[in-house]
Amino acid sequence: MNNKDITWKIGEEVARKYLEDKGYEIIEQNYSTKYSEIDLVARKPAPPGGDNILIFVEVRTKKNNAFVSPEESIGYKKLKKLYWNAEAYMANKRYKGQSRVDAVCIILDVHNNIEKLEHYKGI
Repeated sequence: MNNKDITWKIGEEVARKYLEDKGYEIIEQNYSTKYSEIDLVARKPAPPGGDNILIFVEVRTKKNNAFVSPEESIGYKKLKKLYWNAEAYMANKRYKGQSRVDAVCIILDVHNNIEKLEHYKGI
């Protein structure tokens, strides 16, 4: 495994743990569609009387010395792909409820410790 693969894998596990700690249930990890891959598919249990929401999570992880931030690496084309992936997933699973696309952006230091973690809802 090269450094980029290690950074990516660490980031996904950090995001998964972060979301689980916030009460999200992870349904799928690295779900492939014909368009690309969905990093995480999660469900946030609804408050009493509310509906569950299906959440498609894009995880972006960079080292603190990277040229661009994780947020900057999600451009228009990537956003479009994220929405296509979400639509394909929901069609495949015959899901008709509410959904949204989130991003978890992580910056790691040189020792792979979390320097910054941001969760953006409904990107």
